[in-house]
This record gives sequence, structure tokens and C-alpha cells, in this order.
Amino acid sequence: MRNAREFNFDGLVGPSHNYAGLSFGNVASFNNVKSASNPRQAALQGLAKMRALAARGFAQAVMPPQARPNFRMLRQVGFSGTDGDVLAQAWREAPVILSCAWSASPMWTANAATVSPSSDTADGRVHFTAANLNNKLHRADEHVQATRTLRALFANADRFVVHDPLPSTPAFADEGAANHTRFASAYGAAGVEFFVYGRVEFDPSAAAPKKYPARQTLEASQAIARLHGLDAARTVFAAQNPDVIDQGVFHNDVIAVGNGNVLFYHEQAFADEATTLDALRRALGAVDADLAPVRVATSAVPVADAVASYLFNSQLLSKRDGRMALVVPHECRENAAVSSYLAELVASGGPIDELVEFDLRQSMRNGGGPACLRLRVSLTDDEAAAMHQGVIMTEDLYAQLVPWVERHYRDRVEPRDLADPQLARECAAALEDLERILGLPGLYDWS
Repeated sequence: MRNAREFNFDGLVGPSHNYAGLSFGNVASFNNVKSASNPRQAALQGLAKMRALAARGFAQAVMPPQARPNFRMLRQVGFSGTDGDVLAQAWREAPVILSCAWSASPMWTANAATVSPSSDTADGRVHFTAANLNNKLHRADEHVQATRTLRALFANADRFVVHDPLPSTPAFADEGAANHTRFASAYGAAGVEFFVYGRVEFDPSAAAPKKYPARQTLEASQAIARLHGLDAARTVFAAQNPDVIDQGVFHNDVIAVGNGNVLFYHEQAFADEATTLDALRRALGAVDADLAPVRVATSAVPVADAVASYLFNSQLLSKRDGRMALVVPHECRENAAVSSYLAELVASGGPIDELVEFDLRQSMRNGGGPACLRLRVSLTDDEAAAMHQGVIMTEDLYAQLVPWVERHYRDRVEPRDLADPQLARECAAALEDLERILGLPGLYDWS
């Protein structure tokens, strides 16, 4: 077994952070539609989280924001003229489409891609597949820059493979790592990859939600497993409970999270809880590991409280002593049922013995918690040395990014600001400056 660490690549909130309420099925996003946002505060909250975890010795890196607005998409659907003309016309004729072009959703890097470490893949390289995110217009173009960014960060073809996204069709609807996790005795050991899907495209008889869309298909998950060269004996596919999707659990990471050999999950997370756990146990047995499930009963935390607090959209981090810390948002403390449960959890003597709390209010109001903000990438020492070093969170990088945010970000963005060409110019200037800070010239395609 090789020495390896899990890097968390946190999405750096972009300078156009706004609340458009575009994601039907994401209750928090929908509830805050068209309210004023604070991009500066959002970015600083995210940076504070990255810095604090890096200071504790966790491997932490930055995923750069995507360029906004998406002028290419606006022109593709018929708006023309100068950039200012395009924004004005879209504001008059199709403000929802304009909001899609300004979407802040790339900050949730868990949706950027699915990642398989080299210890799981047939060719011994780290594999990435950028998610096509074709369920929503405001996310359907993200894979273009996500693929470009991943290829800039992981350019060494001897160590890394960045696949093109799956075909952008409902059959291969893919939402990335938000519906994927990995279990292993150690990050450098052979592990079990766990894919959770919401619907089956080619089986109309399969259970599906009735109110909100299921965003991940079984077919997409199976395709990624093939692309990554995963061992079928160490790959598990499980159906999400359609009833909890209809309660606002739009991704599996809103109702379950895993790390090491621990699965922290709500009893209603899966369509068939017993079969899912049995499949994981058998697959882990193939790599001499035991599953350690931490089951949260509905009687302790109703699904509505789990969704409101984003209890499961938290990060499970392995500490040096072998125990785990759970990174949670402030909202978990403010919810009585969740706060009471967490106090019992850390006192229970189980694998999770510490809570680490952050103020991520700006992200939470837009529908994403700690787990949404990060993409997990397990890397050996040699692989970590081969990736682009300029995005690794250090005190020096933090000291550069904070004044960058303060220099370029507004402290208030309202819906009418999306028609302002000056905001678009400010965003472009910020990202051009960021390319220099991160040492990634040409990261953005400004053509």
C-alpha cells in the first residue's frame, strides 16, 4: 500500500455570487430566490474554512471559480450585439435565462467531477470525469470549464486522466461526486467505489420521485465505472430513496456521507437500506475492510431537519489519531433536533468524536453546505507532487487571496445588477488577476 492523502479542492466563490433560485428540488436555493447576496462575504467564508482545515494538517486546495456571465450561452440562444446589448436584451426578454448565465453554482465543486484514485483503477492512474450536469440549464455548460480546469491542474498524463463528460442526454445525467463516495482502510489502499443514483433511464418500472427530478441515472454511474476501469467486485450501485428526493434530497450527499470505512447516513437515504449495506460489506470484504455504518434514525432527526441543517452535507475527515471529525455548518447547531443528535454522536465512543463548525451562511442560503463546496481527490505523494502546486492552500496563498477578494468583490449583488455590464467587467478583471495569483495563465477562454 502506498502512502496517500485526501485533498479537498474547495470551490472558490466567484465575484458574481447571487441567489437566482434556479435549482428546482433544492429547497434552500428556491427559498432564497432573488434576495440580495454578498459575494465578498461568501468568498471570505469559504477561504476561512480552507485556511482553518489546512492549518490543522488536512490537505486543502482551491478550485478556481468559473467565468460569469456565460456570454457564449446567451449568444447561442439569440441575444446579440455588444456585451452590454446582450445583457440588456436578456434582462428585458428572458430574465430567467440571464440568471442562468450568471449562475453561482460552480462554487459547489462536489458536482464538478467524479474521481477515482489510482489504487482503484485498472491503469494505475487517477481518473476524473467532469459531470455533464444536464438536468438544469444554469449548470449544463459548467463541464466545459470544469474539464479545462481539471486538465490544467492535473496535466501529467502519466499520473492523471481527465475524461470528457458523458453524452449530454437524460440517459446519462451525471451530477458528479455528490452521488459518489469511496470506502477503504486507508487512502492509499484498494477501495470500494459507491455510486448512488436516483433513476434508471432504461427501466420505466423502476421507482422514481414524483415531485422533484432525480438527477443521477444508473446508466451514468455505470458508464463512469467503465471509463475509470473499476473492478466490478469493488463497485457498488445503490438506488436513492425516491421519497426523500421529493423532500428536498436532490443529491445523495444531502442524506449520506462516507469516509474511510465509515458510512454516516440517514435511515431513509436508500431505496433498500439492508441490501445496500450488505453489498458494501461484501465489497469491502474483498479488500479486507469492515464497514462501520453510523445510522441516524428518523425519530432522532426527521428528514426535514436533515435537509434544513445540511447535517449530512458535511465533511468527514480522518485525523492523525484514526478518529474522524465532522465538519458542519452553523445551521446544525441552530436546529434543536440536529444539535441534540450531534452532542450524543461525539459522546458515543464511535468513530466520529469531534465537530468542526463553520459559518457558511452565504453558501447555505444558495443551497450548498460544506460537502457541496469540495471535490475529494486522493493522491499518493508522487501524484500530489505532479499536480499544479499553485492551488494548494498555504498561509501565503491565503494572504494573497483575501486582498484579491477585497479588491474585486462587491458586498452586495441584487437581481437587477445582472443587467449591469460593469459587473461583468469587474468579474473578468478579477479572474484575470486570479490566473496570475494561482500561476494558471490561460485558464479561462476569453474568446
